[in-house]
Amino acid sequence: MTTEHVDVLIVGAGLSGIGAAWRLTHERPGTSYAIVEAREAIGGTWDLFRYPGVRSDSDMFTFSYPFRPWQGSRSMAEGSDIRAYIRDTATEAGIDRHIRFATSVVGAEWSTREARWTVRLLSGGVESTLTCGFLYACAGYYNYEHGHQPEFAGREDFAGEFVHPQFWPEDLDWTGKKVVVIGSGATAVTLIPAMAEKAEHVTMLQRSPSYLTALPQRDAFADRLRRLLPARLAATIIRAKYVAVSQGFYQLARRRPESVKKILRGIALKFLEDPAYVDEHFTPSYNPWDQRLCVVPNGDFYRAIRHGDASVVTDHIDRLVPEGIRLVSGKVLEADVVVSATGLSLLPFGGLDLSIDGRPVELSDTLTYRGLMLSGVPNFAYCIGYTNASWTLRADLSSRYVCRLLGFMDRHGYASATPAHAAAGEGRRPLLDLTSSYVQRSADRFPQQGAREPWATRQNYVVDMIRTIPVSVRRDMTFAAAPAVLEEAVR
Repeated sequence: MTTEHVDVLIVGAGLSGIGAAWRLTHERPGTSYAIVEAREAIGGTWDLFRYPGVRSDSDMFTFSYPFRPWQGSRSMAEGSDIRAYIRDTATEAGIDRHIRFATSVVGAEWSTREARWTVRLLSGGVESTLTCGFLYACAGYYNYEHGHQPEFAGREDFAGEFVHPQFWPEDLDWTGKKVVVIGSGATAVTLIPAMAEKAEHVTMLQRSPSYLTALPQRDAFADRLRRLLPARLAATIIRAKYVAVSQGFYQLARRRPESVKKILRGIALKFLEDPAYVDEHFTPSYNPWDQRLCVVPNGDFYRAIRHGDASVVTDHIDRLVPEGIRLVSGKVLEADVVVSATGLSLLPFGGLDLSIDGRPVELSDTLTYRGLMLSGVPNFAYCIGYTNASWTLRADLSSRYVCRLLGFMDRHGYASATPAHAAAGEGRRPLLDLTSSYVQRSADRFPQQGAREPWATRQNYVVDMIRTIPVSVRRDMTFAAAPAVLEEAVR
C-alpha cells in the first residue's frame, strides 16, 4: 500500500497553524499540505480554554493576522470571538478542507536517504503513517493534557468544589458563593472580575505580587481611523501604533525599570486609591518584564476590588480544610469554590518525538536557528511567538521565512536544509527568557539558544521584521540535493 505524501505537514490547527497554511496557500500555490489537529475543532488554545472571561492578553490589532486585520470593536477580544476569527480565516481560504481532526502525531522519523519525514499518526485508536518533505510544528508549547497542579495538603478534606481553569466544568455554578482563586497570573486576573459578577465574593490568593497594567477595551484612535481611512491602510497604521507602543514600553522596562515601576504603581493607585494596599499586594520584588506583564482591560480587575466584590490576600497555603484554605499565617479563607489557577505545563512542540535515521533527537541538546529551526534537524521548523508581544507577530514572520526557504530549495534543486550545529559557536542560554515559574519548571526540556545571530532568539519584532524577510537563507545552513540527483551524479 502506498503511503500518502505531502510537501508540508503542519501540526496544529490553532492560530499559528492556520496562519502557516494561509501563507503556504498564497505564497506557494501548488505546494501540497495537510494539517493534523489532535482536537476536534479549529482554534488550538482558544478552543481548549473555556473558563469565565477568557480573552486575549494582547491587543487584537497585533494578535490578528496581518493579512486579515481585526475588525472587532474590542482591542482585547473574548475567547469565543478569537475562536470564530481563526475558524472564519480557515474557511474563507479553504484551509479547513486540509485539516484532519482528532489526529495526533505520535512521532516523526527523518530518512536522509529518502529526504523525507515519515510521520506516525493516531486517530480513533488506529495508527497510520504519512510522509512529508517538510514538517512544521505549530502546536505551541502548552501541554493540552494537563496544567500545573501543585499538591495541596488536605485537598481531600475540602468540602467545596475544586477546579483547574484548563478543564473548566460546564455546569459549575458559583452564584452567591465564596470563591478563592489561587494564583496571580493572567488567568487569575481574567477569572476574578468575570466570577465576581455572580459570586458573593472572590478572593485572589497569591504567594507574591505580579505587575499589572490597564488598557482601554476600545481604542478611540483605532475607531476613528477605521471610519476615515480605507480598511487596509487603517489596519496598517493601527498595527504599527501598537507595535511601537508595546516594544517601546518593553525597552523602557528593561533599560529603566524603576521608571516603569512608578508608572505601573501609578496605574494601580488610580483605580484603588490605597497606597498601603498597592504596596502590599501589587509591588513585586522582580523588575517589570522579568515575567510577562498582565493586562487588565478597562481596569476591570482593579474595579472589582474597589467595589468590594473581590480582594487580594498575599500569603502561603498551609493546607485545605473543609471550610476553605488555611494559610501559614493561621487565617482561614472560607470558600465554596477553589479555583487552582496555578499555571500551565509546557510541552515543546506538542510533545512531538523526532528521530533522524533511527537516532532520537534530544531537544535540549539542540540550538534554535532564527527562532524557528533546530541545529542538526533537517526540514523541520517550529512556531513559537514572542514573550513580550503578540504571539502572531513572530508566528507570521516564521511562516514567511519557511515559505522563502522552501522557494530557495526548489529553485536550486535542494531536497533538505539543515542548520549546521558546528556553526553555532560558544555560549548557551534558555530559549524562553522569563523568570516565571511555569517557564522555569520546563526550561530544561526545550532547545537552547546561542550567543549570536542566527542562533540567538530576539524578543524584538521591529528588528526581526527588518532583518528576517531579506536575510540570506544560506547562512549557517547545510543543503543537500535530492537523492535522485545524487544517484545520477554518481553514475
